[in-house]
Amino acid sequence: MTDAATIPRTAVPARFERPSAISFLAYAGGLVLILWCLAGAGFSVEKVVTSPPRFADFAARAFPPNLSPDVLARLGWKMVETLQIAFAGAVLGVILSLPVALLAARGLIAGAWVNQTVRVLLGFVRAVPDIAWALVFVVAVGLGPFAGMLAIVVDTVGFCGRFFADDMEAADKGPAESLTATGARRIDVVACATVPAAMPAFVSTALYALEKAVRSSTILGLVGAGGIGIELKVGFDLFDYPTALTVILMIAVVVIGIEQLSGYARTRIIGEQR
Repeated sequence: MTDAATIPRTAVPARFERPSAISFLAYAGGLVLILWCLAGAGFSVEKVVTSPPRFADFAARAFPPNLSPDVLARLGWKMVETLQIAFAGAVLGVILSLPVALLAARGLIAGAWVNQTVRVLLGFVRAVPDIAWALVFVVAVGLGPFAGMLAIVVDTVGFCGRFFADDMEAADKGPAESLTATGARRIDVVACATVPAAMPAFVSTALYALEKAVRSSTILGLVGAGGIGIELKVGFDLFDYPTALTVILMIAVVVIGIEQLSGYARTRIIGEQR
């Protein structure tokens, strides 16, 4: 039997290391920043505590949702319009993203200054929210779904353009180097090697863009850019909470359904590539 005294003892590691002075100041600064942001956001414990009764009142007035045939028919057509805006905008945006991404990708067909300029422009496009783009296009082309579709197109180009460029930069360099060694032109190398190698990533990114477009298109109606968002706004403006709840449930079902189909498609694509 082994003597307990002969068993070597190892020091138990400390749960937390003692922070250095610089680390301590960084933690304190982070805490101050969080508290400052909470104050600027109007955080109030009192409002949090008193909000459940008001929410319960809303739920009581909104339930059951308005499921009358005429309301469902009207909202159904608006939801179809929302999906049309999302699909049309996402498809056009993905198509336009490819040439933009070719200019943004480093080391393909454009020089460094072109790459940087295009990346800065894509960053600007992504920095502006889609609902702000919808407001711009409502002013430019008028109220209606066309303004919403243009907003989705611009938002998709900003999203896919950057990620397509990153996908091409991360693609396997072997086929491209082989073609370059044979004397092929840059555009031929990109078309025959880089783009095919990055295509699975393109498809995955495009499906994410479609999910994003569907979610965005449901609220563009709030600013007059078509879709079911206007019905949600009217429901709350008129205190017609049962209809507003119906709209919320329809949006949730459609968005979750699109996400499930997109996830299934991505899984199949990745499985086939393996």
